[in-house]
Amino acid sequence: MIVYKFGGASVSSASSIKSLAGIVKECKEELFIVISAFGKTTNNLEALLSLWYKNSDKRFSVYNDIVGYHYNIISKLFPSVNHHVYDVFSELTLNIERRLHDVPGDNYDFEYDQLVSYGELISTRIVSAFLETSGLKNQWADARSWLKTDDTFREGKVNYIQTELNIKELVRTRNSNIYVTQGFIGGTADGHTTTLGREGSDYTAAIIASMLDAVKLVVWKDVPGILTADPLFFPEAEKLDFISYREAIELSFYGAKVIHPKTIKPLQNKNIPLYVKSFLDPGGSGTLIQGPESQSPIRPIVIIKREQILVSLTPRDFSFVVEDCLSRIFALFFKYNVKVNLIQHSAISFTLCFDNKGPFVMRLLEELGIEFRVLYNEDLELITIRHYTQDAIKKHSTGRKLIVEQRSRTTAMLVVS
Repeated sequence: MIVYKFGGASVSSASSIKSLAGIVKECKEELFIVISAFGKTTNNLEALLSLWYKNSDKRFSVYNDIVGYHYNIISKLFPSVNHHVYDVFSELTLNIERRLHDVPGDNYDFEYDQLVSYGELISTRIVSAFLETSGLKNQWADARSWLKTDDTFREGKVNYIQTELNIKELVRTRNSNIYVTQGFIGGTADGHTTTLGREGSDYTAAIIASMLDAVKLVVWKDVPGILTADPLFFPEAEKLDFISYREAIELSFYGAKVIHPKTIKPLQNKNIPLYVKSFLDPGGSGTLIQGPESQSPIRPIVIIKREQILVSLTPRDFSFVVEDCLSRIFALFFKYNVKVNLIQHSAISFTLCFDNKGPFVMRLLEELGIEFRVLYNEDLELITIRHYTQDAIKKHSTGRKLIVEQRSRTTAMLVVS
């Protein structure tokens, strides 16, 4: 068994889906394919959800854009409008439209999962149908039926025992050597859809690879592999031929978008190699993730997170910021599902840097303001440099206002404006 995962960029157009079929055709082994939503569909569905909660009429315009984008791809892949995929697509999109005419519930995370999951449900139906027309018989598998989670919506915790039983039964009763399933989504015991966290498709693929003892997992991207920086901003970025499991976890933790943070552990447990390759150059070497830390690179690797907010908290009575106080702070961050990227504290202040995204950041600040004096700066960047050098720090901080700097043995973190 080999597991392929195709990200949004690798299924963003009719031509890229045709390229996907070509890659699949070259694989002679049993293959499990994990597909993300097309292009920026997840972002667009998130925007649609926000407009729905605001009861904005613009939601129907965004919905029509999403439908039009997918219909354009389908029409190029399936010239005959009598192909069954048109009916499947119509049914799925009508389900979205019906939701938009209802009033959203109070549980935002629940509604998020029920709506945003349609990106993967639509994409996998289209890809599966196109593979069939290309002579690649395959079995479409609904991840909600085999990947079981608890009811922690937007961050579903996987029931590994039940999931492993389900996926092995799926393979045991197979009628094809190719499977197509959704990344990012799962299902609860009572039939509700859950998601595994943003970019969770990599995690889905790793779960499959581990449970089926795959020979390897290949993640197909629009970049030649893992690079020393984002090539959109640093054209001189270089490809890393090899990094260890541990280095990959560190990079993903600090915000590298190539691999989801939870992806590595299931693979490391069974020493399954992970390749990051470009669907634009299938024959390229890509980056191999496996093995001991001693073989990882030591050159600087730069990760930049934009849209950051830096918040400083001071107790109103100038009491010390001690453990019980910190526990209350982090309880609020947990309540609003906000992840912290950097922490710094003194005797009577506590500073945190995190993504200024989502509908609840301002609510979080308001609730923190009940107990603390709250100061914050928006529109900041967090620059993380793994295996930093003084030259690398100087290069990325020169001409910027440096607000916070932290250094450990291997990592420097800079908050700049």
